[in-house]
Amino acid sequence: MLEMKRRLFLAGTAAVFAAPALGLAQTAKPAKGGTLRISVDQAASVIHPLLTRVNPEYLVTELLYSNLTRLKVDMSVEPDLAESWMPNDGLTEWTFKLRKGVTFHDGSPFTAKDVVATFKAILDPATASPGRNNVGPISDIVAVDDTTVLFKLSGAYADLPVAMAYTNARIIPASIATGDLKSLSTKAVGTGPFKLVSYEPDRLIVVERNPNYYDPARPYLDRIEVQVFPDISAEGSAMIAGNVDIISTLQPTEYLRLDGNDGVEVLRTPSGQFCNINFGCDTAPFNDARVRRAIALTVDREAMVNFVTEGFGTPGNDTPLNPSYQFFKAAKQRQKNIAEAKKLLAEAGFPNGLQATLIASDRPAVRTQLAVALKEMAKEAGITINVQTMPHATYLEQVWKKGSFYVGFYNMQPTPDGIFKLLYTSDASWNETRWNNKAFDALVAEARGTIDAAKRTELYTKAQELMNEEVPSIIPSFFDVLSAKRSWVKGYEAHPRASVFRLDYASLTDKAPKRG
Repeated sequence: MLEMKRRLFLAGTAAVFAAPALGLAQTAKPAKGGTLRISVDQAASVIHPLLTRVNPEYLVTELLYSNLTRLKVDMSVEPDLAESWMPNDGLTEWTFKLRKGVTFHDGSPFTAKDVVATFKAILDPATASPGRNNVGPISDIVAVDDTTVLFKLSGAYADLPVAMAYTNARIIPASIATGDLKSLSTKAVGTGPFKLVSYEPDRLIVVERNPNYYDPARPYLDRIEVQVFPDISAEGSAMIAGNVDIISTLQPTEYLRLDGNDGVEVLRTPSGQFCNINFGCDTAPFNDARVRRAIALTVDREAMVNFVTEGFGTPGNDTPLNPSYQFFKAAKQRQKNIAEAKKLLAEAGFPNGLQATLIASDRPAVRTQLAVALKEMAKEAGITINVQTMPHATYLEQVWKKGSFYVGFYNMQPTPDGIFKLLYTSDASWNETRWNNKAFDALVAEARGTIDAAKRTELYTKAQELMNEEVPSIIPSFFDVLSAKRSWVKGYEAHPRASVFRLDYASLTDKAPKRG
């Protein structure tokens, strides 16, 4: 156990020791200054760091706030506000050592009390934070002293340092966490690399360099403008014209359009990002697993990759894991089988097929593409699907977590536990399918407290097999993460997590436009 503990410590702190070497290896120091424009395809409607839900919101709060840890592009964890961490032998307690001398944007000092108050707010059901079930099985948080925090867990948990990088685990001041928490809906008080200048959620969010950021070398930029482009074609045209420096999320059609344009670099990385068809497993006819399997059997996976991802992806197998995740092991791939689909429908009481309305948000547009593709594929089995598309804001308000047959869209999570606890366990933050399978819950719970990689792989494989059999949702394909930048932008890479941006590492060359 001592050796295992030592390995965990080294894995957690490797980035600390590696940082100086990395700095020495960089022969060209990033230039300081300039205004960078990054575009997003939907509004950043929520700026409260504990309540964000979509990528533009994650982008803005990442600029303004810090976590205890953060994810590098290779999905490994590195220090942020925490300098190092160490578990006890049973993985039921984790001690985090914090940076000294850090201040919030309002000038108040950052201490362990802020970490304690932040996580207590996240875990409070009244806050309704998506992070509540995704920051680990925390039973108590203790400020040992100003720079030491002890997390006490209700069970063994090997992934806590990774969970600390979760998008809704940004650290806020204790005075706000225990006071007017709602005030963060309109203002920002973080320790992040940038400070909020202006916030128009449907049009433009502007931030400027935080001169008191804990790393004096970063950020390199003076200012970042987050521009909202509901029109994807207009967004691409702005990139070609040089009016936008980075497109945060690129659709395949725009990727192909931008590729080869002078001064534009398209970016692509494999990911566990996916769209799925969510079934309300507590609502007829989808409370019958035979109906769900029947619909899944109408899907031509290869055709779906070509149609929905434009070839920028890989086939899915109705589970949220793929080779991008550690501990993944492929189960037998589900194949299209119309005869079996008809047989299952007849057994479920639908010998003449069935009709259903499938709802898709208009953002990203690929949701509607997936819905239309499923509609066409299901016809052969006698399944009539009516596709209803609606504005994303309406979808979030009326359908998300409420509907029984709709298209979801999800980023890759840092760990298998992260994606399962976000979407599919009975206590998941976004338990959209209401599958509530106790056997599945038990497998996930056992895996999260297991350090042995082979055993974790075995447990997650069983969980995937169970999900593949029960089909709480159809996951036909995974997307590569696509982005684009102007060649004058340095230090920016597409992140497989899709909701991580690391713009404090971005800089502009002297070829970039001078913006006031």
